[in-house]
Amino acid sequence: MLKNGNQHPEEVITTHINADFDALASMIAAHKLYPSAAMVFPGAQEKNLRNFFLNSASYLFDFLKLKHVKLDKLKKLILVDTRQKSRIGRFADLVGKPGLEIHIYDHHPDSDDDIKGDVEVIRQCGANTTILTQLLRQKGIELTPDEATLMCLGIHEDTGSFTFSSTTPEDYEAAAWLSSQGANHNIIADMLTRELTAEQVWVLNDLTRSASRKTINGVEVVITKVVRDEYVGDFAVLVHKLMEMENLDVVFALAQMEDRVYLVARSRVPQVNVGDIAAALGGGGHPQAASATIKNKTLAQVERSLNAILRNRIRPTSKARDMMSSPVIWVPPDATVKKAANLMTRYNINVLLVIEDEELKGYITRQVVEKAVFFGLEELKVSDYMNIEFSTVGPDATLKEVQDLIIKNKLRVLPVVDRGKVLGVITRTDLLNILVGEPLVPDLLI
Repeated sequence: MLKNGNQHPEEVITTHINADFDALASMIAAHKLYPSAAMVFPGAQEKNLRNFFLNSASYLFDFLKLKHVKLDKLKKLILVDTRQKSRIGRFADLVGKPGLEIHIYDHHPDSDDDIKGDVEVIRQCGANTTILTQLLRQKGIELTPDEATLMCLGIHEDTGSFTFSSTTPEDYEAAAWLSSQGANHNIIADMLTRELTAEQVWVLNDLTRSASRKTINGVEVVITKVVRDEYVGDFAVLVHKLMEMENLDVVFALAQMEDRVYLVARSRVPQVNVGDIAAALGGGGHPQAASATIKNKTLAQVERSLNAILRNRIRPTSKARDMMSSPVIWVPPDATVKKAANLMTRYNINVLLVIEDEELKGYITRQVVEKAVFFGLEELKVSDYMNIEFSTVGPDATLKEVQDLIIKNKLRVLPVVDRGKVLGVITRTDLLNILVGEPLVPDLLI
């Protein structure tokens, strides 16, 4: 997959403007069939999809911006979830271009605006993702759990979780196969928005009012509870809405309904593995989403047990000093661009700090260095090309502070500084290693 905007693809996978989850899932599925193609949105996405990208998908999948695509260089255009010329933005200008192959995978009815493709797979299914899932299954192509989850989410969205009249047996079969590939149904339930009943609105209001915050081993945890005589459906959806409304990192919601107590837990921080905590109460799930159903105990008893488990299971929060890479690879301002290039190659890094007399002056990126070398400017000083605008944190900065700075400001590198001296650096890869709990490819996202 192309990650460098300077590389212009010859094959592109795209979909319709205002893309929804079915369109996104179809693009991910098509990329499994066309691994050398770049995935490019033709324009804006729906609001829920934009929010999904801000939180998750930009780190999981590689997408190229439209501005990095030279339309006149394209040799193959793969359209998914549409074949209408008016819905593909600037890519419509390519229709009829000599030498361009167009491959289409669509589930919409025929229209007067339809594009004619060299390859067409048009089937009546509730979700377009179903068509591509069938092809992947036929070819024996396996998926990662993230891919399976997103594709299953696309099917759920476009079939109304199999309640729309357009739903077909093929949609059920595709979802079942995606489940066998590791689709996470807790995540799917959280991502789908649903209209609330009057009773659910009251429950959500009670969850909000009863929420109490406590700090355990440096991690802020919210515990909330409700009591209802009768069972109220979609409790997990209500907890997700509470989490979004209040911008919570960790929440444990208890509901006494009928003759049992329900626990729904969500976590956005690696120190709190809600799957383990729910398992201790007889339930289970994943580190980020879990649940339990407890019988023969009162709400007060379950809450006491939960508090005891939290004190034992929540790991102390990471500090910047624990996350940083050290010692720092750096150059002085008067070093040549050639020296910077050699250091980057030697240590396989993409960013170099510029330091003088132990004081941080700026940083220089591989992209800038490579451009300077390309134009024969390798003997010029690093100070001529370094970026002098940067953020820093102290060694005791929390994971949340580091995460907010790197993600919100789109930082490549975050220096850790104490009393003016650089102690280390935290890269996007360092942060993601902590957030996902497993090592990534070095420098993948720097």
